[in-house]
Amino acid sequence: MAAGEVAAAPVPVPVTGPAPVPRLDLERYLGTWRQLAAIPQYFNLICARDTQANYSLDPQGNIAVRNSCITWVNTVNEIEGTAVVNDRETGAQLHVSFPGVPTQDSLEGPTNYIVTALGPDYSWALVTDPSRLSGFVLARAAALDEGAWQEVLAAITAAGQNPCMYLTSPTTGGESRIVPLCVR
Repeated sequence: MAAGEVAAAPVPVPVTGPAPVPRLDLERYLGTWRQLAAIPQYFNLICARDTQANYSLDPQGNIAVRNSCITWVNTVNEIEGTAVVNDRETGAQLHVSFPGVPTQDSLEGPTNYIVTALGPDYSWALVTDPSRLSGFVLARAAALDEGAWQEVLAAITAAGQNPCMYLTSPTTGGESRIVPLCVR
């Protein structure tokens, strides 16, 4: 650099959110999903086991969401909400809202639910958000075989997340411990 020249400040590279799956078949995605692992979130700290999400179409063509779990005092905790598809090209980016929950009570809004990976038979799914601060491993069954877990771990890494941030979710008929996925 010549005397008197000023070095240009580096241009920050924008951080992009994780890529959604190329195409989500909503009809196949609807139904009950069991949470097998998750990045802990304030809203699911009450859940001790058997965390589930049930998705169905509502009369407006949106997705009715019913999340439930068994609490630490052995009661059922439930919340109902709505998911709106924000990305018509892939169908895999949605805005999920829950009435009465701060920051999540508006029916319309930015994407906060991205399906980033799916088992080829829709037996498991990886869901996160644009900031990658949340993450959920969902499955149709209470447990996955080792091959599927390897696919899930690869998908978590491909989404720009660390598998050690995910903790297993106790599920009747599946995992009984709470441990980081990287040591599962």
